[in-house]
Amino acid sequence: MKFIDLGLDQRILDGIDAMGYETATPVQQQVMVPILEGKDIIAAAQTGTGKTAAFLLPLLHRLITSPHHAGDINALIIVPTRELAIQIAEGLEGLAYFTDVSSIAVYGGGDGNSFAAEKKALTTGADIVVCTPGRMIAHLNMGYVKLKGLKYLVLDEADRMLDMGFNDDIAKIITYLPAERQNLLFSATMPQKMRALANKILRNPVEINIAISKPPEQIVQKAFVVYEAQKVGIIKDMLRSKKYTKVIVFCSKKQNVKTLTAELKRANLAAEEIHSDLDQKSREQYLQDFRNQKVNILVATDILSRGIDIEDIDLVINYDVPNDGEDYIHRIGRTARAATSGTAFTLVSEKEQNKFADIEELLGAPVLKGTVPENFGPTPNYNPRPRRPQRR
Repeated sequence: MKFIDLGLDQRILDGIDAMGYETATPVQQQVMVPILEGKDIIAAAQTGTGKTAAFLLPLLHRLITSPHHAGDINALIIVPTRELAIQIAEGLEGLAYFTDVSSIAVYGGGDGNSFAAEKKALTTGADIVVCTPGRMIAHLNMGYVKLKGLKYLVLDEADRMLDMGFNDDIAKIITYLPAERQNLLFSATMPQKMRALANKILRNPVEINIAISKPPEQIVQKAFVVYEAQKVGIIKDMLRSKKYTKVIVFCSKKQNVKTLTAELKRANLAAEEIHSDLDQKSREQYLQDFRNQKVNILVATDILSRGIDIEDIDLVINYDVPNDGEDYIHRIGRTARAATSGTAFTLVSEKEQNKFADIEELLGAPVLKGTVPENFGPTPNYNPRPRRPQRR
């Protein structure tokens, strides 16, 4: 199903298009429809299943198409960590780019200036606030947070918040909210205390079980743990060391696409770039050249990971670790199509190790780590943060 078929406001569709997405994943279809219908939901969903956009898009649509007061906080998204708060806020900024929806991330660990900026937004109103429980309690205790007009409450990674001891904080925050609101609860697991929390805050919820798809078994996956500065050289070495017919290199940022493409061309490799800064005519021409093997390397943002059917791709390289497991599956799924085999390499820098470990957890097994040639010098050890135990 395409996003346009979900009846989303055109301003939101413009934001989706600018980010390079066209087709809603099964996860997004499953979650978005009941949210758009105004229903409460409880969803078993791990981080990495694409659920963030699945709740942000319908929230944005409801905010810009339904009456609400600009001086209030209209939607509250509560998350367990500052890292997740920042990630959601950044995704929201992109999706809401063509709308007038205001938002702010509220989390601890900042300086006095960040607290003052949060206080101003919480006093004057913001359409969407993404917050950690402890920081929100600190503001609520000062008496200026405007939650009386709130219409939407989202608890993301709710089981993790309970494991971290935020049960009382969540309960306290909820006492400040109006009784009439739409509630969305996402949790990787459903222990009894999670069910008890859901029973307190949800009204006739739709239950959704979101499972991430798995990559085809015929894809050979390998990760290389490297320093960021080594990535360009290693990719050039990969592409020179073996003859590949068709290769796609995925980057998370347009600037990385442009820089890497220029480096590959300087190395006399037949490469072109695909990203949202290019006009449609140029994109189509480069894709046609790729299909016809006039060029055999495409460097692209995630604009190319969904909805574009190109056969016979024998190698996919992730220059950057994708933001979540769903994006990883879509990227590497460009190879090994129509029952053929394929290879997927991922370069993992020090800062990306935790993100890649999350993807490995979703896949259910570690990805084989490859050896970087000695001439590139020493590489980091793979040492992501320890995983928290999963409750059954």
